[in-house]
Amino acid sequence: MAKLQTKDYQAIVSNMLADTGVILTQAEQEAIEIADFGLNNLEKTGLQLITYVNTERYCAKDLVLFPHQTCPEHRHPPRKNGDPGKLETFRCRKGTAYLYVEGAPTISPIASPPAEDIQYYTVFHEVVLHPGEQYTIPENTKHWFKAGEEGAIISEFSSNSEDESDIFTDPRIKRVQNN
Repeated sequence: MAKLQTKDYQAIVSNMLADTGVILTQAEQEAIEIADFGLNNLEKTGLQLITYVNTERYCAKDLVLFPHQTCPEHRHPPRKNGDPGKLETFRCRKGTAYLYVEGAPTISPIASPPAEDIQYYTVFHEVVLHPGEQYTIPENTKHWFKAGEEGAIISEFSSNSEDESDIFTDPRIKRVQNN
């Protein structure tokens, strides 16, 4: 992804957050991560995020999804130090987020993964989040999520985040920072 394109996406994300009352400093705007997961299809499969704090004990982020954008299926595995893995709570701030977690598959789910990548999605228990609603994802639980037609903004509150240790169902994915 070209630097100019990354800067353009960062400006779009910053404006989306500002529309919900979240104002970023210049340094935060420049730190917005544009994650295409190495698939080069950002607007279909990807995620934009800003990390406000990430210490040994806790983490706070805002996740921004473009309309119908999907964050691919993954889990946060146990860590070498005996930690059970990342525990995270998603709180929807704007739009609709369709979250899929382990559990009984939902009959007739509202959203679906990108058609060309469906073979890499294995969990279909649907949790629909509207503004003001939240859901806590247990440690080491497979999950993926997708925005509705307006896109979505989700605040994430979690234990320490080590994105490089995430395990994705799709072997093509590279969890790298693109900015």
